[in-house]
Amino acid sequence: MKTKRIYSLLYLLMISLAGFAQASGFYDFKVKTIDGKEFDFASLKGKKVMIVNTASKCGNTPQYKDLENLYNQYGRELVIIGFPANDFGNQEPGTNAEIRKFCTDNYDVTFPMMAKISVKGDDMSPVYKWLTSKAENGVMDSRVTWNFQKYLIDENGKLLKMIVPKEKPNSEEIITWLASK
Repeated sequence: MKTKRIYSLLYLLMISLAGFAQASGFYDFKVKTIDGKEFDFASLKGKKVMIVNTASKCGNTPQYKDLENLYNQYGRELVIIGFPANDFGNQEPGTNAEIRKFCTDNYDVTFPMMAKISVKGDDMSPVYKWLTSKAENGVMDSRVTWNFQKYLIDENGKLLKMIVPKEKPNSEEIITWLASK
């Protein structure tokens, strides 16, 4: 009788832990767009995703053009998601409306842009906590080192790798990833 009760408790514990692990997957996130609407990551199932922290006043800001070109070329298979952040050198001081206008006026950005967040520190966005913590993403620990750092996620919501900020969105490594099935 005692053994049966222990097995029952273990079974319930395993089910609870399995549910907890599934609750922190990539497709469980919901964030706000730059226009204040809800964006559900579950809508990204079956697509490759590149997440990029962006800034309007950075030496890497011209990467917006490369990101937009990549999005136009691979938009059926790839979703690029920009997350403006002001964590490095006060290079994204604007409001969401100002950032949207800058991206549209200067780079004709059409890929999804999210509301301004923090990608490091105590107020780090939950999405970036997931991206940077092996305990959460199951793949690797990383640290966001500057604006335009890229994270690649496969069609099943699995984090594959991090690409350093200086590497351009149209690099051979990224194009090879996009061409792989």
